Amino acid sequence: MGALSTPSVGLCRIIKLCYYPFIMTNPTPFNLLTILGPTASGKTRLAVALARELDGEIISADSRQVFRRMDIGSGKDLGEYGDVPYHLIDILDAGGEFSVFAFQRLFLDACADISARGRLPVLCGGTGLYLDAALRRYRLPEVPEDAGLRRELDGKRDAELVAMLRELRPGQHNSTDLLERSRTIRAIEIARFEREHPESAAAMPEIRPLVIGIRWERAELRRRITERLRQRLEGGMIEEVERLHASGIAWERLDYYGLEYRFVGAFLRGELDRGGMFQSLNSAIHAFAKRQETWFRRMERNGLVVHWVNGAGDPLAEAWEVIRSTPSLPAA
Repeated sequence: MGALSTPSVGLCRIIKLCYYPFIMTNPTPFNLLTILGPTASGKTRLAVALARELDGEIISADSRQVFRRMDIGSGKDLGEYGDVPYHLIDILDAGGEFSVFAFQRLFLDACADISARGRLPVLCGGTGLYLDAALRRYRLPEVPEDAGLRRELDGKRDAELVAMLRELRPGQHNSTDLLERSRTIRAIEIARFEREHPESAAAMPEIRPLVIGIRWERAELRRRITERLRQRLEGGMIEEVERLHASGIAWERLDYYGLEYRFVGAFLRGELDRGGMFQSLNSAIHAFAKRQETWFRRMERNGLVVHWVNGAGDPLAEAWEVIRSTPSLPAA
């Protein structure tokens, strides 16, 4: 793991004395610090280190960490936070659903609350869709259920529903809406509403993000992913999934929560032996990390500026240099 060194006393003093006067009076500084990176990249550790020095509070951009009792499989790593406050973690009971719409609303609420108390929101995560919704300010209207439309869609085959959604949203960004019938129907309902009510999306507050990403060489990231998976399995991840199922959460619902819960569930059902489970899950997480990196590149192509730091070097020192060199802070 790359070292997270402490910035110089002089630099910390400049940041602490100058950052908040600028954020209040200058129209150009960033008002949101974002730390992103693929799984096992060390983004939580970096975000916490920066939040601690900048009087910040973490907002998690993770689709599973919102659920209670899903700790090891979702990679909460709560021990890393120490005294740094965090938001959007452990806010829902396991077994429920969480959407990008719900995330965006809660993210905006958390940002407003943190900023109103004179602190800095620090968004941290690897769920590309959630990061995109926050940073590119997706306009997501609050859409009521349409009983008539649902009756119309009920008789259609899954392939027809997918085709309808793609016609309504040629640039469909959320592939999970295409994997489950109920989600596809809801996505069609939202897309139809948006088309018929273009004024419906709530006004979005101004977000001026400074985005720092952690990058690793592919081979080293793969090693880190494999090592972390071993640690999680040894640390009770199998028992966590077992407890969740025993509490009444169906295997199908656990599958919905992602790779760790899906493959460990298959092991507990006897569909995989432990070695096969480890190898299959490890390969799947490697592939997931590649998809995360692809999503980050797409965000950059869409205009988001990401300042990349080297995970194998000193990412904290590099991050401080990025912060110091932004227009929101005077040169040292």
